[in-house]
Amino acid sequence: MQKRPDAVKFKGKPLALVGPQLKAGDQAPDFACLNQGLELVTLASTPANKVRLFSVVPSLDTPVCHQQTKRFDDAVASLGDRAACYTISLDMPFAQKRFCGAENISNMQTLSDTHNQSFGKAYGVLIEGLPIPLLSRAVFVLDKNAKITYCEYVPEVTSHPNYDKALEALKSTAG
Repeated sequence: MQKRPDAVKFKGKPLALVGPQLKAGDQAPDFACLNQGLELVTLASTPANKVRLFSVVPSLDTPVCHQQTKRFDDAVASLGDRAACYTISLDMPFAQKRFCGAENISNMQTLSDTHNQSFGKAYGVLIEGLPIPLLSRAVFVLDKNAKITYCEYVPEVTSHPNYDKALEALKSTAG
């Protein structure tokens, strides 16, 4: 498995990311995550007739991840059924369900990568070198053919992504 040394910082400390650095134009790799009902979700099982947003966060129980999920949840409401939007973390599905209920998250679906970290490894966001596994903050937009049209790896895990650019890419891809 490819490792990218010093690819991200966590509170200023350089750390490696496991997996490739994807870019716009790449075909999105497959993954196998769990939804809140403990059902397996793969790239192929996400709606192919919609553009997709993957908002990747370390943990929903931290302030920036909380804000990121709320901000995208509010912003994607205007797209209706033209987009399928997901927040992906290593949180347990039960914790994701609790968070979504408490915060009235209705437009973002949560996916847990905790069982095999396949999303983290395939999308190059699995952080190596921390006491526990975490995903690095990132945003991916996929078109209806599962081609990546926008990709941002946030260089400092504790910083916010560029919401405006991600949402602009999502809306232009959705048409």
